[in-house]
Amino acid sequence: MAEPLLATLDCDYVQPQLAASYLRVQHGEAAFLETGTAKNRDALLAALTAHGVAPEAVRYVIVTHVHLDHAGGASALLSALPNATVLAHPRAARHLIDPSKLVASARAVYGAERFDALYGTLAPIDAARVVALDDGATVPFGDAQLQVIHTRGHANHHFVVVDPAASAVFTGDTFGLAYPRLQRAGRFAFPSTSPTDFDAAEARRSIERVRTLGMTRACLTHFGAFTDLDVIAAQLTTWIDRSESLMHAAAQRAPSEAEAWLRGELTAAMEQAAVDAGLSLDADDRALLAFDTDLNAQGLAWSASKLRGA
Repeated sequence: MAEPLLATLDCDYVQPQLAASYLRVQHGEAAFLETGTAKNRDALLAALTAHGVAPEAVRYVIVTHVHLDHAGGASALLSALPNATVLAHPRAARHLIDPSKLVASARAVYGAERFDALYGTLAPIDAARVVALDDGATVPFGDAQLQVIHTRGHANHHFVVVDPAASAVFTGDTFGLAYPRLQRAGRFAFPSTSPTDFDAAEARRSIERVRTLGMTRACLTHFGAFTDLDVIAAQLTTWIDRSESLMHAAAQRAPSEAEAWLRGELTAAMEQAAVDAGLSLDADDRALLAFDTDLNAQGLAWSASKLRGA
């Protein structure tokens, strides 16, 4: 068993280098942080073999939140790890134990055929194998500890995982997205404002909390480990401010046109951000960005509708 170890594993969600899982090994124990979907279970298990880690050595499967690109594979992965416990936010734990609402809502969005192609089967997890962790809670890991910090803004059931032994924080979606193919001209990071819990003030607080934890690496689920936390935090904060402004403007528009308007505004903003960063976008870049622009527009339109209703 190679240790200590922090390995970035490609979940190959939709396309390569879009979503990551992390394998940590510390003093005879292993943990997966994020699972991707059930479709990549075998790839994660193969990573154990490649690093000389027995399935029995995996103590934890940790999910930052239950959006399906982060936690959709938890039940499938756990079935091959006899000694592992799932660690989750208290609001997330119940959806791992009973995923019926998650599955129903995702199937309504994607359709049954697309859902099955993306996510496969989400089986319930025995409640005895799921531990809900409060803000600031710590768990032993090898000869070290892991700590969870609740971070709202992207989702109300989100936490990040602080790993002092590796000087790393596993950020889920709290610290934005930085796809490798878009880093050609320097750092290019932006947030996820996907439905349904975008909260600009909480997102800013969470970004600052991650930035000031004292860790040297931020391990983003989308995608990879980065050391320039100050740069990423500044870019994300600018985007959060812009997103909040667009959300308020969308609330003044007719509900039927808000999402399309937001999509256009976000697409234009992304193009300008690329120009400002010296990044020349190609067709594949734009297709990748459109994936998140659509989700972000949906999330801001949802938040605008709540403002409109209030």
